[in-house]
Amino acid sequence: MLRKFTVLGITAVAAAAAFSTAAFFPQSQVLAGDAHDKKMDIIDTAVGPGMSEVTTLVAAVKAAGLVETLKSEGPFTVFAPTNAAFAKLPAGTVEDLLKPENKEKLTAILLYHVHAGKAIKAADVKTMKLSTANGKDLDVKVEGGNVMINNAKVIKTDVVCTNGVIHWIDTVVLP
Repeated sequence: MLRKFTVLGITAVAAAAAFSTAAFFPQSQVLAGDAHDKKMDIIDTAVGPGMSEVTTLVAAVKAAGLVETLKSEGPFTVFAPTNAAFAKLPAGTVEDLLKPENKEKLTAILLYHVHAGKAIKAADVKTMKLSTANGKDLDVKVEGGNVMINNAKVIKTDVVCTNGVIHWIDTVVLP
């Protein structure tokens, strides 16, 4: 069965699987069509159309010097805190982390949001531990129709890139 849907102004046609990930990701959205045609990596995708909710993360990735890492082959799964997630941190935290003298701490935090290895899409999710690029595991829990990454709720899934996938989360997770 084919389904037509529009996400971020892009129309896509997708085969409806017998198992729907909507039960786990009720607010999931998938970039399709033109975004895939451009063959964009994680960084190019994160600064592209429809990604205005992750600009703080992009600034942090640049400050940490991780742009080239996330442009490399991968594959990566990036749990991207939204701007609202960063806004939940105590006042001044983000500004402090972006200072050059805090680059090491910022890098450790950001790498805790990245799984290097098989890209984990919504269809692959289950309750499990997931290794991160900073060496510490994330707890992935599927409960009550929601997916939690430690204490962060996944709010958008499967932003597919040439070198992995991005999922938006509502809270910055700390190692």
